[in-house]
Amino acid sequence: MLALGGVIGAGLFIGTGQGLAAAGPAVIVAYALAALLALAVMRMLGELSAEFPASGSFSVYAERALGPWAGFATGWLYGWVTAVAIAVETLAASAILHSWIPGIPSWAFALTVMTLFTTANMNSVRTFGEAEFWFASLKVGAIVVFIALGVAALAGALPGTASPGLTHLTTHGGFAPHGIAGIVTALLGVVFAFGGMEVIGMAAAESEDPGNGIRSAVRTAIWRIALFYLGSVSVVVLILPWTAARPGESPYVAALDRLGIPHAGTLTEGVILVALLSALNANLYGTSRMLHSLAERGDAPRTLRRRSARQVPTRAVAAASAVGFAAVLPEALWPGSALPALAKSMGAAMLFMWLAVSVSHLLLRRFPATTWLSVSAIVAVMALMATTPPTRTQLLTSTALTATLCLTGHALSRRRTSSPAWGSPRTESGGV
Repeated sequence: MLALGGVIGAGLFIGTGQGLAAAGPAVIVAYALAALLALAVMRMLGELSAEFPASGSFSVYAERALGPWAGFATGWLYGWVTAVAIAVETLAASAILHSWIPGIPSWAFALTVMTLFTTANMNSVRTFGEAEFWFASLKVGAIVVFIALGVAALAGALPGTASPGLTHLTTHGGFAPHGIAGIVTALLGVVFAFGGMEVIGMAAAESEDPGNGIRSAVRTAIWRIALFYLGSVSVVVLILPWTAARPGESPYVAALDRLGIPHAGTLTEGVILVALLSALNANLYGTSRMLHSLAERGDAPRTLRRRSARQVPTRAVAAASAVGFAAVLPEALWPGSALPALAKSMGAAMLFMWLAVSVSHLLLRRFPATTWLSVSAIVAVMALMATTPPTRTQLLTSTALTATLCLTGHALSRRRTSSPAWGSPRTESGGV
């Protein structure tokens, strides 16, 4: 459920519209390619987590495979990106709540949301797990209902709705109206919708049976994510003419409207709100565990190593929530301006983290064939981003950030070598 909760988010419910507008019905191909890459990375992460369970997850594995500099760089890269994601999800959720209750400013909702989820994550791991389970269950339930309604409509079994059959696959310019270029453009957008699954590796370290638990979770999550993503996107493509899709708007709302479902917009907004809160919850957990792991290895302030009586790294949770709380002020002063700026700052960092997982798996598990395919696919996506003007800036920003962190990690590693007394011992469970 953590894997499902982390991956099934607003990127699916809203991002599909942008992909559909770019590629037409061929957006299914873009989602299938992105899913293959994401699920390959998830399988590699699952294998590493089963063998080396550690709350630092792929940061620890990068350290084992490449050295302390790599652990430092990947850990802080993840910590920064997910901390920003927490702020983005908080502001997006507060915008929905504000649209429902205009009398309360969005910044007040943002402050309330951050306070509630920070408190919940400081309470106990069980509280986090139960909250995420129910969030994920609501999202999965919504997708199952949507797919069922779509299949009924396509079969002509939905009262008052004529089945469109397969006509929307070939009309309005054909299956791929914008050719290969459209599929590539859609791929660059939808691949980021699969981010968030990384938290499953961190949760493994705090489970009762990490080895068997992570193997079972990965096996079941792979086919479920493929089913829910590709199944729901296929229903959208079959029910809705691709020309009706609008970037930034949810095609799920338009599809439900065509099926005659009352209050489709409000219902979909409710699902998106749950998706945002679920992702916020998972990212707050993941960020805090990564910061705690970095502190244990001497790559973050030592105070973040402290745990409560319930073994929760409360100071790391507080640090993880800092960006989210900081985003409340600009939202109060300039409503609506903070969200776009924060969203653009995340860039392509997820691809660098996936590359770190792949390289670590290549060196630690020695399965070169499938792993090399994943590495090649990630590099190919980066190359496509470099040749596409809208995504080039994001790639350059993420590359500069990653390079800076690698150089910083290398400098710290050399300082430890020349002065062994400097810094903290590297004690992360499963680490080096």
